[in-house]
Amino acid sequence: MAATRKDIEKAATLHRNRVTLTLRNVRSLEKLCADLISGAKKQKLRVKGPMRLHKRIIDLHSPSEIVKQITSINIKPGVEVKVTIADP
Repeated sequence: MAATRKDIEKAATLHRNRVTLTLRNVRSLEKLCADLISGAKKQKLRVKGPMRLHKRIIDLHSPSEIVKQITSINIKPGVEVKVTIADP
């Protein structure tokens, strides 16, 4: 039986997770960003972003395990992805 989001939240501490995406192709960057946000919203996470700088920054408030599930999407070559997990 797979663990549900509520089970994971009860067992895990929520963290502030920052996903930083860097890519020269803006269309690909926007698509990847939309895919990540869509996955987060399906998990009913609180999402802030993307912040549009020279890169895209998305803040997620969730357990680390959920972020691993969301970020396990197909990412094209040339995309730099950085995930930062802050202490609670």
